[in-house]
Amino acid sequence: MSKQAASERFNKIASNFVTSEVHANSPTIQKLHGLLDLPANATVCDVACGAGHLALSFGGKASRIVGVDPAPNMLSAFQGLAESKGIRVEAFRSGAENLPFEDGSFDLVMSRLAPHHFRDIQKAVREMARIAKKGGYVAVIDLEGHPDPGIDEFNHRLEVLHDPTHGRSYTASHWRELFERAGLRILTLENELSEKPGGVPIRRWCEIASSGAEAELEIRRLVREAPPRVREELGITQNGDEFHMPVRTVLILAQKP
Repeated sequence: MSKQAASERFNKIASNFVTSEVHANSPTIQKLHGLLDLPANATVCDVACGAGHLALSFGGKASRIVGVDPAPNMLSAFQGLAESKGIRVEAFRSGAENLPFEDGSFDLVMSRLAPHHFRDIQKAVREMARIAKKGGYVAVIDLEGHPDPGIDEFNHRLEVLHDPTHGRSYTASHWRELFERAGLRILTLENELSEKPGGVPIRRWCEIASSGAEAELEIRRLVREAPPRVREELGITQNGDEFHMPVRTVLILAQKP
């Protein structure tokens, strides 16, 4: 789908992400906070912020919190959630490939559960690096691709059924290349993480993304008929008649020299 189509889709389902347990909190958000050493007056920018859960986790820790997203309703959701928490934020409508900020504007530039939608992933990473201060951080937490091409293609098929705006989930090794090409010094790269330990039931996973009944049935069929090894590699578990999706992610944190 085009960038415009993706923005239109997320405009329609923005409220889903405000209440999504997958997006609201996760071990990877806590892990990222533990890895950072930000100044007391830190400025942070959340690229493709969605409802802003990652950005708002810096409430009380950063002097300036900025969220960027191409979908107006996502920005409204972000601002509304910030207001409910008493956190002052700034919202900008923009795609990730052309961020509306000067070079070296932020101590931390980050993006979570969004880069798999980016039209030009390398350009987006370069933009994130550009607006980071020297000595500042760039961080990504995103859906992880699988190094086995066959398993990766199966995973991609599930993701596109789940969300037709899905572009590609990248492997940890590919993320390393993207960051290094952008001139960033990698500090941490962890993969095979999960945004929801124990997994999310397929029904709920599809509900969050408004996948639709037809897509959900096809996801169930594919998962049910997949070889056990494939399900194991992707961390898909079964509890009774329901399968649970782990929302597999990679976390990469780098510093701008």
